[in-house]
Amino acid sequence: VARRLSLTKHPECHGMAGGRAMEHLAHSGNQALLSLPLPMQQYRNCHFSFSGLQNFVNNAIAQKEKEEGVREGEILSCVKDVAAAVQHAVAAHIIQRTYRAMFFCIKNSILPSKNATLVVSGGVASNQYIRRSLQNLADINDFALLCPPPRLCTDNGVMIAWNGMERLRAGLGVLHTTAGIRYEPR
Repeated sequence: VARRLSLTKHPECHGMAGGRAMEHLAHSGNQALLSLPLPMQQYRNCHFSFSGLQNFVNNAIAQKEKEEGVREGEILSCVKDVAAAVQHAVAAHIIQRTYRAMFFCIKNSILPSKNATLVVSGGVASNQYIRRSLQNLADINDFALLCPPPRLCTDNGVMIAWNGMERLRAGLGVLHTTAGIRYEPR
């Protein structure tokens, strides 16, 4: 969405990555000015998908460009509102699906009924709006929320390495030899 909105051209977003630019602009936008449907409402599972939302947003941006007489690649006057609406829809989708997963895990005794922990990492955990929403979800459901510092949340490779380091420290699921392991490229 940041690419489609050409946020690299926005004066407030110089040098920012797309997700950071979206969060920055969303902070002063009005999410209510663009109504976005939550993805996958017809499915009662824990799966995530943002493709339907992205298609809807792309069409909405094209419509706004037409209304404003703006060509693709130029900045819309309502760019902050679009960013706020998208950020809110993404957060709502994540919250809804995460809640279902939490409920499923507790109901099926996969997680303890007390002292359960929700861990969020990767780029999504660097977004403070989404992080606050997840904190509220965790608090309401008596979960602890663990998120690495935002500076470590920009690359999933870093998150995988961090997880590996923590598992190594705890001695959990760590192989000390690669003998007998088969690797198959996909």
